Amino acid sequence: FIVVVAVNSTLLTINAGDYIFYTDWAWTSFVVFSISQSTMLAVGAIYYMLFTGVPGTATYYATIMTIYTWVAKGAWFALGYPMDFVTVPIWIPSAMLLDLTYWATRRNKHAAIIIGGTLIGLSLPMFNMINLLLIRDPLEVAFKYPRPTLPPYMTPIEPQVGKFYNSPVALGSGAGAVLTVPIAALGAKLNT
Repeated sequence: FIVVVAVNSTLLTINAGDYIFYTDWAWTSFVVFSISQSTMLAVGAIYYMLFTGVPGTATYYATIMTIYTWVAKGAWFALGYPMDFVTVPIWIPSAMLLDLTYWATRRNKHAAIIIGGTLIGLSLPMFNMINLLLIRDPLEVAFKYPRPTLPPYMTPIEPQVGKFYNSPVALGSGAGAVLTVPIAALGAKLNT
């Protein structure tokens, strides 16, 4: 049963939006990715962690998703795309914060949901923005290696620079932090 929970929770998370940061629309999709992934990481990890009752389970859950994504990255690389074409999202540090919260509050599930969920919502966009800053220019990759099935709303655009109120990090972390807690609470409520 634990394996079924792990696999289904992981599939739920990786299908919340596009779980892979394709470099050619990474900046365009950053806010959507941040909201969907911080929410689904909190829901899946809290569900899985409360099921087992063991701090550390959320990190294990995030590690499973990271391995899945590296496999997908390898598949694109095998098709002839460059290594930067897929950026593996950073789930593990945010999941570690959730585990730490659960452990520090003596396995208090409400604290895990409220504090841990907020930490995920605030940290995941930040870790992924740093991750994206380390790769080649997304527009260069987009025009050099176009994907045949790129939908119109994912067409690469020049990012706005220097305006924090219009920053993907500000929008992603704010929305992620606000939305993560009630949705994680709902997931835990359904679990009980």
